[in-house]
Amino acid sequence: MQNDFSKAMDFRHACKVFDEDKKIPQDQMHYILEAGRKSPSSFGMEPWKFLVITNEALRAKLRPECWDQVQITSCSHLVVILAAIENVKPQSGVPSQRFARRPFSQEQIDAYLKRYENYLKKTFTSDERTFAWTARQSYIALANMMTAAAFAGIDSCPMEGFEKERVEEILCLDTNKWQVSVLAAFGYRIQEQSKQLRLPFEEVVEFIS
Repeated sequence: MQNDFSKAMDFRHACKVFDEDKKIPQDQMHYILEAGRKSPSSFGMEPWKFLVITNEALRAKLRPECWDQVQITSCSHLVVILAAIENVKPQSGVPSQRFARRPFSQEQIDAYLKRYENYLKKTFTSDERTFAWTARQSYIALANMMTAAAFAGIDSCPMEGFEKERVEEILCLDTNKWQVSVLAAFGYRIQEQSKQLRLPFEEVVEFIS
């Protein structure tokens, strides 16, 4: 199993051009999205939403606002990962609902909510700070989706190169509730994989005993 995982990590690369004629089967795309849905998040808040876009006209409209990157229109499925704004704030009532899913007494839920409020007190002073926190969580889901795709022999490309406000306008988002964190294109490569360049293990990892 470890060897299979290592193979998937070697297979994965930022695919720049996809085969436009090859589409990901529905069950395989569901598997990739499930990897995102089941990802861990701080306080178990799951502060994300995944917009799966296959509509060609919409993707053509988005492409100029995504630095005209060909991945937007050539991929099989474009996933726009949204980061929550309103739902993570204590006054929304959502955090208490999330915590109530656990086998806690009401007293324990109240205590956990208080800890949550205190820990993120400064974060919730602005939507910008809230987005910075929830966007970080969304990258956990992004990484798991890309790894799941690679395990299934499906290519991906994470994309931060886009005009955030324009993309949010095109998608008609209420940015008080959701904001665009990152985009991910999924499909099948049409070109040979580029050489994977990484720093040496010894330069990246330090053991402290």
